[in-house]
Amino acid sequence: MTYKEILAAAMRQSAIDCSCGEEDFRGVTHVFVENKASEQASKFLKSPNTCRLVSYGSNVVASCRKDLIPEVEALVNGQEKFHRCFEPMAIYELNKILQKAGARVAWMHSFYLPDPDAVFSAELTCPYEMREMHPEDFTDLYVPEWSNALSSPAKKHLDMLGYGAYDGDKLIGLAGCSDDCVEMWQIGIDVLPEYRRKGVASALTNRLARAIFEHGKIPLYAAAWSNVRSIRNGMKSGFRPAWAALESEIINTEN
Repeated sequence: MTYKEILAAAMRQSAIDCSCGEEDFRGVTHVFVENKASEQASKFLKSPNTCRLVSYGSNVVASCRKDLIPEVEALVNGQEKFHRCFEPMAIYELNKILQKAGARVAWMHSFYLPDPDAVFSAELTCPYEMREMHPEDFTDLYVPEWSNALSSPAKKHLDMLGYGAYDGDKLIGLAGCSDDCVEMWQIGIDVLPEYRRKGVASALTNRLARAIFEHGKIPLYAAAWSNVRSIRNGMKSGFRPAWAALESEIINTEN
């Protein structure tokens, strides 16, 4: 599978998540559509969503509640550069729009796709034994130490495969992947604090990425824009920046 084919697969999924066409992410003109529910949407996203902004680097696709489209369109088109939509000043204004719908910006991430040549040519090792792990091995691992590598207990059925690093019998690092959507499994990684900066994270992430390819799926990696350590790990492991996404959530007024 080539990187071009991998990117096309990611855009197909983003099109489902945003209720738009795959070609909408390749244009230079912004696209504004109503977000609709889909059973094929990524399993970790709310479907439908009040407002979702996605950019693959040339424009912004804004997928939101129909009555919010005019204001969101004015906000996006009003930015000097399209990437400003993902910066604080625009987010402040977007929150004002979302408040009318009882919602707010929930998170913003950068997503990374594997460069197959980089993934399979990387020679990443760590000083600890690495073992392949499966769902039955995760049973007692749904604890805070492994909350990035594994899904929440409520969604543990989505966890498909993992690689653990062991110091003797002690699990000191874990890379796990979840069944994010039809074509992609998303990777998460955790390393115990006292074992960091020893190459554990990158070795596990890279090995899991290879295994995901071997299972006929595309490995996906995501990080918050400010999580520099995670971004470095993804890049070292063979992943390259592909798209940025902003997601909203309904405000819980019961708390």
